[in-house]
Amino acid sequence: MEPAARDTVAVRGLRLDCHASERLVLAQARHLPRTRLPRRGRLHGPRQLGDLARRRFQVRLRAAAWPLWIITEIAICATDLAEVIGTAIGLNLLFGVPLEIGVLITALDVFLILWMQNLGFRYIEAFIVTLLGVIAICFGVQIALANPEWGAVIRGFAPTTDIVRNPDMLYLAIGIIGATVMPHNLFLHSGVVQTRRFGESVEDKREAIKLATIDSTIALTFALVINASILILAAATFNKTGQTEVAELGEVHKLIAPLLGSGWAPTLFAIALLCCGMNSTVTATLAGQIVMEGFIDSRLPPWARRLTTRAIAIVPAAAVTIWYGEAGTAKLLILSQVVLGLALPFSVIPLVMFTADRAKMGELVAPRWVSALAALVAIVLIVLNLKLLYDLIP
Repeated sequence: MEPAARDTVAVRGLRLDCHASERLVLAQARHLPRTRLPRRGRLHGPRQLGDLARRRFQVRLRAAAWPLWIITEIAICATDLAEVIGTAIGLNLLFGVPLEIGVLITALDVFLILWMQNLGFRYIEAFIVTLLGVIAICFGVQIALANPEWGAVIRGFAPTTDIVRNPDMLYLAIGIIGATVMPHNLFLHSGVVQTRRFGESVEDKREAIKLATIDSTIALTFALVINASILILAAATFNKTGQTEVAELGEVHKLIAPLLGSGWAPTLFAIALLCCGMNSTVTATLAGQIVMEGFIDSRLPPWARRLTTRAIAIVPAAAVTIWYGEAGTAKLLILSQVVLGLALPFSVIPLVMFTADRAKMGELVAPRWVSALAALVAIVLIVLNLKLLYDLIP
């Protein structure tokens, strides 16, 4: 849940009504075969996905390890770009803070994460759950005010072939996939599972995999509900009234009050946007730390490593945001999510390779049907990405 996810899905909703809902389902379905794979790799041994990739590719394909790390860092920068823009806009809408000052304020949130990590990882999880609860309440109230046509909403989940025939729809669809299944999160999950307690026997590890799979499935279902709510709200509020050219989040904030007939709607929108930005901050910072630890075997002290990984991601993101200013924020947000979608196969392929390797996984090797389904998903995603790149070539 991040600001760019909101903007990408909202733009799709206000332009295409509810007929884009199937993209959200496809994004969730593409991720479900992989919900257990990052945990499975970590539960087999003491290494997370980035460490496995470094060790495997440096031995057999040395040239692949560094590009894979760089692509993953680019994905984290794209997420931070969305977080910087979304948080800055949220501060601007709620408190009138100028965008440039808001960008600088977002650089300080790493100290909040450092403080929570010193308290324990469960405090970070509680913080994230609280943010998600606030986001859910805000959108629940706005959906109730919008009163969408639920018949059209349900019909909108039916799949169509427009995704491959319409370049604009494919561009937004790849953005939705990237916003929902962020590639660095696969590395993050393989590291987060190290905070769990589990036994050393195969039975204990299988039970841990089962519980982790349930946890991920619940989280993804919740993400589907929230993202679908954003799309439905945009369709019921803007598309229904013919305002399909609205793109900037600031414009949405101004127009949503008269359209929903409530003075609370803009405030709820801004609060949810700010919470999305803060949630994205936690994800990107933790992922950056885990990716650096895995790929370059960092020996820095924990606080220095976190500040370094945060700086690597947020400095270019802040520079781009200040350079473009408010006028180009919507395009930047959507572009950042398309970058995530294009980078996703570079995380999925190593994950499928490692968890399907019986020599490394032993009895915890992924079932063939899971590996086959994940491989099929990766192939479909690669084909869609190639089609998008072909469409973008003048």
